Amino acid sequence: MKYCLFFIYIIGFIAAHGQDTTIIIDNKKWTLPEVVVRNNFDYKKVLQQIKDDTSFYKAFKNLRTLNYSSFNDIKMLDKKGGIQATLYSKTQQVRANGCRTMNVLQEQVTGDMYTDSHDYNYLTAKLYASLFFTKGKICGETNIIAGTNISAEDKTGIDKHKEQLKTLFFNPGKKIPGIPFVGNKLDLYDDRAHKLYDYRLDIQDYHGTTCYVFSITPKETLGPKVDDIVVDNMVTWFDQRTLEVLARNYSLSYKAGVYDFDVSMEVEMTHFNGLLVPRVLRYKGNWGVIFKKRERGLFTATLFDFGKE
Repeated sequence: MKYCLFFIYIIGFIAAHGQDTTIIIDNKKWTLPEVVVRNNFDYKKVLQQIKDDTSFYKAFKNLRTLNYSSFNDIKMLDKKGGIQATLYSKTQQVRANGCRTMNVLQEQVTGDMYTDSHDYNYLTAKLYASLFFTKGKICGETNIIAGTNISAEDKTGIDKHKEQLKTLFFNPGKKIPGIPFVGNKLDLYDDRAHKLYDYRLDIQDYHGTTCYVFSITPKETLGPKVDDIVVDNMVTWFDQRTLEVLARNYSLSYKAGVYDFDVSMEVEMTHFNGLLVPRVLRYKGNWGVIFKKRERGLFTATLFDFGKE
């Protein structure tokens, strides 16, 4: 009898704590599990801080101020999924006297990864290089993000495209001016977006750290509005104590006639000397622009051996 009562109690406890609650903040709906609501914390403040997060971008800025090593694995695929070109290398960034340089310790290349002039033959590889490779000596950089903004307004051609793609990396969910048909559709927090997406805040353990897990997914019944969806899924793990991003997975896709893309990213963070830094970044992308060759690429960056100058 005791065991039956205990079993009934457990089932009742799970049921009571497994229910979701919809809250309204500024006329926008957010879904929280009952256990989060009952914790009596200021979830309005937490949701606002999540929306205004800068820790993800700052983690990449921190790389500019540190020594670190990296395994770099880039693969370009043909339309059948076969290997078209590859680059595998081990690099070491060295920071000294306020400047950073990079040593290539190992490099193996296949296919047409490089042009005859040793430039990258793919925009995917150029983007990777702009994120993780240092060309020559670069000085005067800091990890300060206050007052900084990723913008493509003063750039043209390939440089403009790289800045737009960086915005997709560092600020997913923010509008990107200059991308035809899709720029405003990337904003996940305006009134339009709340008619398209569901927002959920939960609590989970992530590698031993208690985290708020914030997920954004398209509503199940959109009808014709499904054409307005760009972000197919985004899940972010925030440290419950500091609200720093510990990991983020997201996927985006869109077809606009003159171009299309289908991109997914996974980013895992770690800490060095109190600084949040990327530990692993995985990318899978398939995109095409009219009059340019389609690119199907995979890359993985694994960062380690962080150090101060």
